[in-house]
Amino acid sequence: MGISDNTNELVRHFLIESSPKGVKLKGCPNEPYFGCLSALVYQHAITPLALPCKLLIPTTDLMEETPEVTATNPLAERLKQGAACNVLYINSVEMESLTGPQAVAKAISETLAAAPPPTATVVHFKVSSQGITLTDSQRKLFFRRHYPANTVTFCNTDPQDRKWSKPEGGPAKLFGFVARKQGSTTDNVSHIFAELDPDQPASAIVNFVSKIIASQTR
Repeated sequence: MGISDNTNELVRHFLIESSPKGVKLKGCPNEPYFGCLSALVYQHAITPLALPCKLLIPTTDLMEETPEVTATNPLAERLKQGAACNVLYINSVEMESLTGPQAVAKAISETLAAAPPPTATVVHFKVSSQGITLTDSQRKLFFRRHYPANTVTFCNTDPQDRKWSKPEGGPAKLFGFVARKQGSTTDNVSHIFAELDPDQPASAIVNFVSKIIASQTR
């Protein structure tokens, strides 16, 4: 992947590596893993992360000799393919009708005040245009939970920037999303998580989920 840097008119090249976790920019420790190459490209079109500038996605086909190709919405395609990573599932707290940052903050406050505190469980967190799917591969708490995109109302990191203490030591950034309680049209549940791997930052997850939420309101 080549990027033109306007400051010195040089082209910088970045390698993309693949692993069981997904794809990421090689040699960039602050970069998250993405479920597919298109998700990586789309995220860097929103925010540069470790790149010197944001990527620009062409709005027209650069190969003019193939005009028969059907035009698609780049945003819709990236959201459809989605992204995935592993995170620590901490807790789910019923919020009645509360949503937004207040719901995430309140759920985290209740979770951190619980005695004994809940046990964090590693889950696979997948987000796409269909919604959010959590998979507990070890089946410690559940097997799979799916939250349709039209039931997810908010997602962000902790407004108070509190941290979760990981069992192996070290703090982890907390984040959460709010979704409609199953079978209810008014009550919400705030689901709380913590970063598992610094290579898969909460900010990247929140950004992608927020795009899914925004796409539902258009």
